[in-house]
Amino acid sequence: MKLLISVARQMMTVFDDQGAVLREYPVSTAKAGVGEVSGSYQTPRGRHVIRAKIGARQPENTVFVRRRPTGEIWTPELADAFPGRDWILTRILWLSGCEPGRNRRGCVDTMRRYVYIHGSPPSTEMGVPGSHGCIRMRNADIVELFDQVPCFSEVEITED
Repeated sequence: MKLLISVARQMMTVFDDQGAVLREYPVSTAKAGVGEVSGSYQTPRGRHVIRAKIGARQPENTVFVRRRPTGEIWTPELADAFPGRDWILTRILWLSGCEPGRNRRGCVDTMRRYVYIHGSPPSTEMGVPGSHGCIRMRNADIVELFDQVPCFSEVEITED
């Protein structure tokens, strides 16, 4: 299985091992655009793998901080209590870069930048850049994807 994330289209395409399209999902990449440098809040480009899957069997809208469930479930009231919080919900697919000097090691290491594919509040707009570097998805979509994609699946992030 392979995932292709198009920053221009704000779309994720899922391919089977023979290259056939299985599914497409709208996503939201970084508001600051693309780039690999730590602290840039940009979405890293290039070849990656899913290094870890976090959140199996957690309820939808589970809130994660530092990859751990906080015990909170996202609600509009919780969002009102914490305005401006970068919500990481439901499931996490932690990405690791495969290209030394581009998205692996040093100041461009995707995994050390904590770049994920993760769920988002229902109010989060998909199809437009808005994240802090991660790839945001609708909660139902990340649950569906999480259950299908194995660890170490390839993820290609492109500008086109």
